[in-house]
Amino acid sequence: MAMMPAAGGPSPGQTCVLILIFTVLLQALCVAVTYLYFTNELKQMQNKYSKSGIACFLNEDDSYWDPNDEESMNDPCWQVKWQLRQFVRKMILRTYEESLPTISEKQQNIPPEVRERGLQKVAAHITGTSRRRSTVSVPRSKNEKALGQKINSWETSRKGHSFLNNLHLRNGELVIHQTGFYYIYSQTYFRFQEPEEILGTVAREGNRKRNKQMVQYIYKNTDYPDPILLMKSARNSCWSKDSEYGLYSIYQGGIFELKENDRIFVSVTNEHLIDMDQEASFFGAFLIG
Repeated sequence: MAMMPAAGGPSPGQTCVLILIFTVLLQALCVAVTYLYFTNELKQMQNKYSKSGIACFLNEDDSYWDPNDEESMNDPCWQVKWQLRQFVRKMILRTYEESLPTISEKQQNIPPEVRERGLQKVAAHITGTSRRRSTVSVPRSKNEKALGQKINSWETSRKGHSFLNNLHLRNGELVIHQTGFYYIYSQTYFRFQEPEEILGTVAREGNRKRNKQMVQYIYKNTDYPDPILLMKSARNSCWSKDSEYGLYSIYQGGIFELKENDRIFVSVTNEHLIDMDQEASFFGAFLIG
């Protein structure tokens, strides 16, 4: 008689299925554990290098790097600093190269005559001269409305204190070649002396009692039809009754904007009282910007 399988035991097929399920679960568990392990290791390494990089910039890493040591060159912190240094150097060179065309463009905008002069100063100081000519200029349309009498007798050579740098004198007027702001100044020296032929006469007494009005004007000539008054200074003096002469000086100065081809000059009242000694009467201007 054929033998029958025992009732209630697992069949071979069921056993194979159970073994297969157990194997799959075991592999899944191994994969999960491996994933968690390597993920944790990578995170720790990332934190380590991140802190090391920050320590490079915060000076928290006190280790010494030898540029000739291969181990030091392989250090991550040393590499970060080296790359940063190279980047800064590259940016500095790029900024310098970009600034060169700007400097060239500025130089191209400078007028040729100014570029040729280079660092020469724009200034003039002219003094009175003993070779005095009449200070009254020949009447012209531009000077008819200017007060006083224009002084023409200035020393233009380099004798004494006079000089002209990138300015020139024409008919008693300083001619401007470069537009800019100038400091303009002038001093005139008034000397009054009683004529000998009227000393002790009645005319002497009347002459002494008159006030002497001394006024200095500084004008600018432009394309405008009339001269433009820039500055004026005045003294109103009556000399002592017993004195034979009196001395007064008037000085004034200021900053003004002058254009190319503008001309400046000095005029005074009572021009016959002016003492044109070079240390006493002078006129000048210089460029300040």
